[in-house]
Order: sequence, then structure tokens, then C-alpha cells
Amino acid sequence: MEESKKQSLFVAQLKDTIEEKKKRIGRPVRYHITTMGCQMNARDSEKLSGILAEIGCEEIPTEDADILLFNTCTVRENANEKLYGHLGIVKHFKKLNPDMLIGICGCMMQEKDEVLRIQKKYRFVDLVFGTHNIWKFPELLYAVEAENQRVIDTAEERNGFRDHMPARRKIWFKSGVNIMYGCNNFCTYCIVPYVRGREQSRAAEDIVREVKALVEDGVKEVMLLGQNVNSYGKGLSNGETFASLLERVCAVEGLERVRFMTPHPKDLSDELIQVIKRNPKICRHIHLPLQSGSSKILQRMNRRYTKESYLSLVDKIHRELPEVGLTTDIIVGFPGETEEDFQDTLEVVSRAGYQAAFTFIYSKRSGTPAAEFEDQVPEDVVADRMQRLIALVQQFASKAADRDEGKVEPVLVEEVNPQRAGYVTGRLSNNLMVHFPGDESLIGQMVLVLLKESKGFYYMGERRD
Repeated sequence: MEESKKQSLFVAQLKDTIEEKKKRIGRPVRYHITTMGCQMNARDSEKLSGILAEIGCEEIPTEDADILLFNTCTVRENANEKLYGHLGIVKHFKKLNPDMLIGICGCMMQEKDEVLRIQKKYRFVDLVFGTHNIWKFPELLYAVEAENQRVIDTAEERNGFRDHMPARRKIWFKSGVNIMYGCNNFCTYCIVPYVRGREQSRAAEDIVREVKALVEDGVKEVMLLGQNVNSYGKGLSNGETFASLLERVCAVEGLERVRFMTPHPKDLSDELIQVIKRNPKICRHIHLPLQSGSSKILQRMNRRYTKESYLSLVDKIHRELPEVGLTTDIIVGFPGETEEDFQDTLEVVSRAGYQAAFTFIYSKRSGTPAAEFEDQVPEDVVADRMQRLIALVQQFASKAADRDEGKVEPVLVEEVNPQRAGYVTGRLSNNLMVHFPGDESLIGQMVLVLLKESKGFYYMGERRD
């Protein structure tokens, strides 16, 4: 709490600083945040935006802002290069506006080599901080804005939880809620444990308190976020599990929907399946990353499950939760993958009944064990496998979507349809999209919709309430 008060003092001082800057430049101080990466990064950006709005800045949709922040991802090396491409462009903006503040944060700034590169080669960058000390943003911003310092401040480890930052949500009726940080899984292809740190779970009381505050602010759907939500509670002393946390969140009055991202197949418990089964607020969508259908490749990936145990889990989910829509992640061309291994992946896709799959070509990630594996798969072989995988995924995904045609289901309306005049777009509990006649007044509302026609990956519908 003392740290929260300290940062609040910097917020108060920043308000004065920004007000003075407004008078000097004769217009509002404008900001923009470019977010790269996962839902956790998106949630962090909402917190940064909340601070900037509170101190009197005005958000704009382009990067030629007075305060420009890049919230970075580092899962793949091309994500790093994407940042440097942006920096090459905005360097020109800074020449036109010398008062412009450019800051970089997020996972990439937990890599020492990248921070050093920014420090030496991109001297026009004013502020660098990482995922572990985002809570210090008001203090760091004040040092740059009011004291004209160049600030490089990254922390090796997350020291407890300081989730006192206000958030400015992009969507008023939905919000992410961080329930834990870090990852202990150390998949051989993944950099996340090295930049996000070890798993730490937030206290359930703090999570429920945040959810209640969001509901009071109009939120109808929350997504509980963690690198592996199934691991929630392992570091706590009170026996709390992810399943018990879900029940506590579902008990919040006024909350209509609960989602979560991302579970790990090795930790998805029978208890969790039963909690989902008896709580209609929990959305009927489970994203269950496969990565590979080959037990041999899964072992090389350090995923700690087999093809057989994964399929057994899928069968259990379909048996206990027949209405659930399953989605997954699949990596093609992991080092050592043979045609036989790839056929195992195709078999799992054929049996699992996914309604969608996010497919990725394996790419080396420096700093991970897999980057040192010598038996890389030729690019032409990987490209051929990817085409075959996508074709099979589309074939079975269309069948999975067709099953609800003709039903009347609740839909949370998210936006006016940008392609079809007079229509709105919403999302089913199983995460599929529905387009149906309506107007802007329906946004954020839960309405009953007849799913008239399946289009394979979405529905055309008609309102029924």
C-alpha cells in the first residue's frame, strides 16, 4: 500500500507537468500505445493507458504522438524485429517533435541484450522498463517528463503484486483480469519463463475484489489471464486452485460471463471440468494447446503429456461438456519432426473436433533449448505440411461449427458489423461469431439470437428476444 501511495503522488505531480506542457504547446498532450503480443500485454497496456488518461493526456490512433509507448512481445524473434521497424519510422516523428517521449516496455525489455541494444543504438528512446516493474510507470514517466532524464529501469524478478494501477479499457463491457504471472513449464521452444519469470499467483480475495469493481463499472464478461491458468494457486498456502477460484468469480453478482486463457493440458483437472459443467457463467470454450500430436516431439518440447493422454482429456471434455468449443495451437516443423510425427498431429486433429486451430511454423527463438537442436526441418517440407494441416483443420472446424445451427443462443454484442450495413456482430459462449440485424444500441448487451445459417466459422442469425 505504501508503494501505491508513492505512485499516486507521482500521478499528482504529473498532472501539473502535463497541464504546463499543454499550455506551452497550445493543445492537448497526445499519447498512443502500440501493443504487441498476448492478452496479458493488452491488459498491461490498459493500465498504462489508465495512468496517461488520469494525468490529462488524450489518446490518438496514430504513432505521431507526444508520448508513444511500445508494449513489446518477444515470443518470436520476428516480434523483436517488428519493434525495430517501428522505431525506424518514429525516429522521423521525433525529429519533427523534439519534445516527443518514446518509451518501450513489455517482455522484450526483460532481455538484457535487447535492452543494451536499445540503450546504445536507439538513443532517441527516452524510457525503457519491463514486465516486472510496470507498476512504477508514474515514477518513471515523471523522471522523463519533469526531470528530463533518460530512464532505463528493468527488474530481474517480480517482487510481489502491485495491481493498484487504474485501467482504461478499449471495450467497456469486457475486461481481462490477471490471476497469476510467470511460467514454470520451460517448453524448449518458449522464451516466456525467461522474461516473465517464475509462476506467482495473486490472492483470490484481490482477484474477486477486482472483478467486483469491474462489474460495478459495467463489465459483463471477464477473462482470467495467466501463462498457465491451471497452475493457479500452487504457490499459495490456503489450498486455492483454479477451479475454486472460478467458482468464487462466478459468485460475483452481476457478472454474466467468465472466460480463461490459457490452460495447459497436463494440469487440466477433473475438478475444473466439473466446475465448468455446473456453472453456466463459464463460457463453453476451452483453448487447449496441442503443439504436436507426436509423443516423441511432445517430449522434445518438454510438454509433459503424450498424444494418448491428450486425446483422453479431449474425450473427457467432449463427454462431460458436449457443448464446449475446443480450439488449439499447433506448431509445424519442430526440430526432428518426421512425416510419421506429422501424421500423428493430423490424427489428433481428425479426432479432437476443434472448431478452430492456430497454426504456426516453428521458428528458432534465441535463448531457448530448441534453438540449439541440429535436426531442423527443411523449409519446403514444413510449407507442404502446413498446407495439409490447414486444409484438415478447416474441414473439421466447419463440422464443429455446424452443430448449433437452428438453435437460439445468448450472444454478447461486440460491435457494429463493419462489412454489412444494418448488422451487428457478437460472440457466442463457445467463442464463435454471429452476425445479425441490429444497431449500435445493442453493443454490450446480451441478446438471444436464432443461429439461422452456419458459414463454417461463424453464423448468420436473427434476434429472438
